[in-house]
Amino acid sequence: MASPPHSSGIGDLFDREREDWLRDPAIAFDAWLATQQFRASSAQVYRAQWGLFLDWLHARRKTLATVDRRAIADFVAGLSIRKPQRARYLRLIERVLDHVRYIETASTNPARFIAQDGEAGWRNARDNEPTGFLSTTERAMLVAHLASPVSGVSGAQRWREYRDRALVAVFLGVGLKTGEAIALTLRNISPNTAWLTVDGDHPGLSRHTRVLPFAVTVLDTWLDVRATVGLPGTLVFPASSSGRPMHKATMLRSIDTLIDAAGIAASREARASPQTLRNSFAADLFESGVDPELVGEWLGFVQPVSAHRLHRAWATWRSQYIADQTADGESKSAEP
Repeated sequence: MASPPHSSGIGDLFDREREDWLRDPAIAFDAWLATQQFRASSAQVYRAQWGLFLDWLHARRKTLATVDRRAIADFVAGLSIRKPQRARYLRLIERVLDHVRYIETASTNPARFIAQDGEAGWRNARDNEPTGFLSTTERAMLVAHLASPVSGVSGAQRWREYRDRALVAVFLGVGLKTGEAIALTLRNISPNTAWLTVDGDHPGLSRHTRVLPFAVTVLDTWLDVRATVGLPGTLVFPASSSGRPMHKATMLRSIDTLIDAAGIAASREARASPQTLRNSFAADLFESGVDPELVGEWLGFVQPVSAHRLHRAWATWRSQYIADQTADGESKSAEP
């Protein structure tokens, strides 16, 4: 890229701006962002993406002055997102470094070399990696369906519908694992309570976890139906009138049916698994400002680092989701 003219005044201005980028690249980025005429929603996404990149650099004791091709390649390749989303991160870094390198009158931009390298490692992501979370809209639609009246079914089909709704509720509203839901017993839960006990492999590993308000209501309804039908045994989610435990495959089919009935299956690229719903329970808490380590305790994580890893994954996913929504909106607004 050609160097700018270097009159005395312009040279001083460039020197000052270069120092701003080296001293505080976050503030310098905000100043640069203000000159780009992006939509407010787009600017929010880019700010989050740049912040994630700066955090990554800081953890590796690198700066904009020392970052090189390998560092940028490692950062982009390490993002747990789809390839097109990685490309957007790389494009942002390339665009900013173009500006910084222009100020420094340098002729190279390490991000551009990576973007143009067809064999670069960051390209090894699938174009359609499964999304690990339900969006806020998807969660709201699913919760609304779980709370809607059960109609058009009778007999065993009716109580199984209530059971399946409560099953989805303990994944989405309590954050249980599949095995924990299968083994859940009536002594683990009390009606109209915001807490649930999850048994561990050893007594010392049992935990209490939060039950979101919508899940309290759905679970209470199911417990009433279960008692009225008179199902035997102590399992909260029996597979049949004999009281035997549910199979994982049955649980997956139940989730698929309810996701479809809630009207969100068609808009999703990936299947909503019990893990997706469990992650979405955490996402709801993160959005409410609950500390990641507390969320980790409720999820049963042994190490705090696991909770922070999930929080970072959610933050990355959320930034990219907003970017995708913004891009979709901009594309539609540009249509004739």
